Amino acid sequence: MNGGLLIAGTTSDAGKSVVTAGICRWLVRQGVKVAPFKAQNMSLNSFVTREGAEIGRAQAMQAQACRIEPTALMNPVLLKPGSDRSSQVVLMGKPVGEMSARGFFGGSEPAARPHPDAVPPGNRLRGGRQEALLGTVLDCLAELRGTYDAVICEGAGSPAEINLRRTDIVNMGIARNARLPVLVVGDIDRGGVFASFFGTVALLSPEDQELVAGFLVNKFRGDVSLLEPGLDMLHGLTGRRTYGVLPFRHGLGIDEEDGLRVSLRGAVRESAVAAPVGEDVLRVAVCAIPLMSNFTDVDALAAEPGVVVRFVDRPEELADADLVVVPGTRGTVGALRWLRERGLADAIARRAAEGRPVLGVCGGFQILGEHIEDEVESRAGHVDGLGLLPVRVRFAREKTLTRPVGEALGEHVEGYEIHHGVADVSGGEPFITDGAGRLLDGCRVGAVWGTHWHGSLESDGFRRAFLREVAAAAGRRFVPAPDTSFAALREEQLDLLGDLIEQHADTDALWRLIESGAPQGLPFIPPGAPA
Repeated sequence: MNGGLLIAGTTSDAGKSVVTAGICRWLVRQGVKVAPFKAQNMSLNSFVTREGAEIGRAQAMQAQACRIEPTALMNPVLLKPGSDRSSQVVLMGKPVGEMSARGFFGGSEPAARPHPDAVPPGNRLRGGRQEALLGTVLDCLAELRGTYDAVICEGAGSPAEINLRRTDIVNMGIARNARLPVLVVGDIDRGGVFASFFGTVALLSPEDQELVAGFLVNKFRGDVSLLEPGLDMLHGLTGRRTYGVLPFRHGLGIDEEDGLRVSLRGAVRESAVAAPVGEDVLRVAVCAIPLMSNFTDVDALAAEPGVVVRFVDRPEELADADLVVVPGTRGTVGALRWLRERGLADAIARRAAEGRPVLGVCGGFQILGEHIEDEVESRAGHVDGLGLLPVRVRFAREKTLTRPVGEALGEHVEGYEIHHGVADVSGGEPFITDGAGRLLDGCRVGAVWGTHWHGSLESDGFRRAFLREVAAAAGRRFVPAPDTSFAALREEQLDLLGDLIEQHADTDALWRLIESGAPQGLPFIPPGAPA
């Protein structure tokens, strides 16, 4: 078997990532050797592979659904927005420069602010053009297809973005080049799904329409029999069948690409809420700073019974918080300015002076320090931090991308680092050490902690020890549950996604689609793509 499938969507957030993960988990449970793939991702939530490559967290999650290690092949192009108009381009896991949207999607301007030493010359972004990456993307896909029985690809946004079709390398561009059948996912919970399905097909060229095999309805609430007349009419209008109707399930937003969802907290809040083990709950306020990255760090806190996580953007919302988290960001200096303008910086400083817990992660750690020298990310030069930790940060051109292991609070801890800032720690207590007491990362002063390590709170023993420290400093009679396993909760969610596909999709038809491609003779739906 050398199968493949592209999961496209009528819109962003239609459910492409979770449907891809669900199909991957269903296939691997059938004994199929399967891998995920997304040619180009735009996200501030990223992950570091074991070889030190940065990819989207959604693809790392999908690799886990396949029960394999993620690699750069699974997400060769990652765009990390630095503003509304520009992004850092990460190619094969390494940054190659900042580029405007116009330059990347086919404008005349060259790439701006390149990082010439970030990747070997053969991997540089040739001419700063998206279309120049098609060969790289197809090579990665071909390598995966040569290694695995099936590759389940995820598109981006909508395949009917007619203004971007000429340079498309993630939707129909890759489907046509690799001859992949396409399944279009629509979120019926938003309404208008039939018009979205029909319009998506009708705005594609005849060559692209030939590959669109059919549809998958996502997030349906109610009696499916009431939907069937519409599905029959859709089939009559397009000549394409619906491969399944997936019911709405709470809390399945694992490792979102962007937005403000806390995936496991969603699962706990929206279904049966586990009672706290101790007498009190613990309230966590996460500062919703601009260009917030890897907000999935707090998922592990939200998974704990009795821990309530919320995102805040006003100082008064910190008043009843037992822990304030300053998360990572793609714009550390801008986020620091925002905290000051909002009055949050003063509120955080008052908390620290009162001995109330504060945690800074990555960019948040840098913000809590004494000062920042940045000639790379913002080019702002010397900027004073909040001065809560004895740390000075200098931004280096080369990005740190590692998967470290250490000890903290007497417990084993693992994480991953994604940052340009290099921290010089000149005091406080060591936070994460190598087991022999030598500092690996971060520091602590009173009830203020800081670390560059994303994902550290997913280490169960360390998370429980940290929450005990927080509860003691906050004066709360909160007790961490002794048996919460973040890894087990993630596996349960991936199995739930696999169950959705197995129970509510036509898996026999899906299998034929993956193995044999799109059906022959699918009709053309006018008007098609503009010339």
